[in-house]
Amino acid sequence: MADIMMTSGASFEGYEIEEYLGFVNAQTVLGSNFFKGFVAGATEMSDSESEKLTVRLEQANESALQKLVKMSKRRGADAIIGIDINCTQYASYAIGTIASGTAVKLRKIEQCKGAMNKELYVSNYYNRQVPRPVKVELNGVGDDVRLTTWFYNYNMEDIKAIRADVELTNLYEEKWLLKNQDFVFEKGNISLIQAENIECKIPAKDILLIKDAKVIISKYVTANGIFACNDQPIHVTMTQQRLSALKDKRGIDAVEKYRTDGMIWTCNCGYVNEAGAEECIICGRKQEEMKSTVTFNPDEMLAKMQEKEYVIELKDVLMEYIKDIDTQYRMELLEIMESGLQYEKLRGNMKQTVIEKVEKVFEGE
Repeated sequence: MADIMMTSGASFEGYEIEEYLGFVNAQTVLGSNFFKGFVAGATEMSDSESEKLTVRLEQANESALQKLVKMSKRRGADAIIGIDINCTQYASYAIGTIASGTAVKLRKIEQCKGAMNKELYVSNYYNRQVPRPVKVELNGVGDDVRLTTWFYNYNMEDIKAIRADVELTNLYEEKWLLKNQDFVFEKGNISLIQAENIECKIPAKDILLIKDAKVIISKYVTANGIFACNDQPIHVTMTQQRLSALKDKRGIDAVEKYRTDGMIWTCNCGYVNEAGAEECIICGRKQEEMKSTVTFNPDEMLAKMQEKEYVIELKDVLMEYIKDIDTQYRMELLEIMESGLQYEKLRGNMKQTVIEKVEKVFEGE
């Protein structure tokens, strides 16, 4: 029976039922003479007699199952599901074992070896109107790892291909440099273009360890010709978490918070414009619109908090700025401080935890 699978359930793990071949049943009868000797003194059956009876019943069950297997094989089955074994009395002192089930054909399910994926916003950018790398995605199944990259196309040019180096960094600060990767596009004349995926020579098991991605463009091809990009990219200084929050609020090409000193202003795309410019030269964002969404810059307050030692001191710093903070954030910040004060009594210094929570409130602002 080793060449046919059997279960009392309805399925086998790792397989799917390809075809149901019908209900099957088989039986084995124990002769009446065997039981006559037990009946008269059944209440006084010895251990040896009980053992003999048990062995004969097990043999009957096994015989019924063997007949069930033969019947199923004749139908072309490689498995039996829903197996049920019952005993029944046919006549005086005659006992029968009935085995039944459903004969089926199975198909093995192909198992994927640990599919993994990771998306990262690119942590460098160019301060002119070249295709801007904005996101990298890694997908691994078994030993096959694929990489794809998204670019922001400011000029809506018909971009055919981009050649670039991709630098990946993991949590241990180890780096992989993928040189001269050619990214091609099915549709290159829209604002956000996605490259066809390419083979990536890194172990699939390391995908989840990767924390940072940089893309350094050397040249790109449009319908109008081949263009070199010899600029050194600018590195984003904020964390991936804060960069992600900024992009969620300001657009996928955003890499910097809006700021101004009266003489110049920095756009969300990172370009530094002259004060008289109403809109950004690179991305076209209007300065007035960005001004209207920024009511409080927490950087100065957070810098002061870093100089302090305990949460009670952080709360004092917060109270210096509380009147300038949007009302929608005030209660949340006060609750963070009160919670930090309570935990500090029980767990020790909570300064850094509280500062991280305050930073999170203002992410993307």
